[in-house]
Amino acid sequence: MPVAVMDDDTLYVDRSPAETGPALVLVHGSGGDHTHWPAALRRHPKLRVFTPDLPGHGRSAGAGCDSVEAYARIIDRFVRSMGLEKAAVAGHSLGGAVALTLGFMKPAWLSAVVLVGTGARLRVHPKILAGFSNAFEETVETVCSWSFGPAAPASLIGGIRRQLLANDPGVIQADYRACDRFDAMDRIHGIACPALVVSATHDRMTPPKYGEYLHQEIPGALFTLIEGAGHMMAVEKPDALTAAVVRFMGMAHRG
Repeated sequence: MPVAVMDDDTLYVDRSPAETGPALVLVHGSGGDHTHWPAALRRHPKLRVFTPDLPGHGRSAGAGCDSVEAYARIIDRFVRSMGLEKAAVAGHSLGGAVALTLGFMKPAWLSAVVLVGTGARLRVHPKILAGFSNAFEETVETVCSWSFGPAAPASLIGGIRRQLLANDPGVIQADYRACDRFDAMDRIHGIACPALVVSATHDRMTPPKYGEYLHQEIPGALFTLIEGAGHMMAVEKPDALTAAVVRFMGMAHRG
């Protein structure tokens, strides 16, 4: 099993076969794992793609974190452990907040950020925050019902439901608590690297207005709106998301 060893942490990492090309790190969202990103992007032949499972998620050992900043420090250590001199970070939802935080931290290796289904502030409904500790299965069902567009097939929703139910409830609750505490409204204009913002028309968790705000406030940011998808746009419309990210990576790399 491919792993990244970072001091006391060992993370599972899915890697593309490419040995050359721009480096891209994909960071999943709350309760997710590497499979929440399109396989075509994770295995892209012209990008060096690294997709870790965050601590306590998927195939990674350890405990999850309850702050975005803690996850950002883990990704910083992960990139350094991989020996990457330059890398872009794409994050979905919680992972997008991690990418933004890395943009504020400005590590020397950060070349660009891709912000998928995320926002400068990520308030979470109290029903979800409390539910993971006292009504886990019901809360997972609520999250799934809010996370997909109207055309998403039941089989796709069922797969994400099973993946979420396999999590430690405390880990998911901490993820959502980290989101709820995140507020970068007064710092967002400080992102200085190239940025792509991706929203979806039917996203109820982080509506398109969240992405539009990021687009307006981040200097030079590009914006893509994926039609017909909800919050889980990466699994609902994998081809559209992959195309947008690959196109952006080509532009950012040339720049």
